[in-house]
Amino acid sequence: MNGPESEESQLRRAVCPGSFDPITNGHLDIIARASRLYDTVYVAVMINQSKQGLFSVEERISLIQEVTAEFGNVQVEAFHGLLVDFCKQRDIPAIVKGLRAVSDFDYELQMAQMNIGLSGVETLFVPTNPTYSFLSSSLVKEVAQWGGDISHLVPPAILAALNDRLGQR
Repeated sequence: MNGPESEESQLRRAVCPGSFDPITNGHLDIIARASRLYDTVYVAVMINQSKQGLFSVEERISLIQEVTAEFGNVQVEAFHGLLVDFCKQRDIPAIVKGLRAVSDFDYELQMAQMNIGLSGVETLFVPTNPTYSFLSSSLVKEVAQWGGDISHLVPPAILAALNDRLGQR
């Protein structure tokens, strides 16, 4: 390279993508671990026009900002389209994904290979904490709808938001 690089270009960046409807302790564990490895971690909240979420994208962003504020280096943004385009626009060279089981790996490996082929963006797989290996947003919502105790599966702010939302139904 010719000339000194700017401080901005030397920052290590990664993205943790997902729908996060709602964010769980499993998601938060992966984000926390990524935040210790990277200078900036973007949490990219996927906008899926064909899917009606329990929380709006704006609500999810606000909730994620609240529960990740303690990390100090997490930015939360919405995205639609290709994740690699989101990465290119922000000069993010790495995607960090949590893997719960071999079935996750099969799908995520295909996505990782497509992403590197499209844009050169690398995907790093992080095994989930065994405590959360069964956990998904869908499962949390289902258990919460039936009045089950999910307090150990989501941060307190998410529990409150779920109770408020599901109490309205």
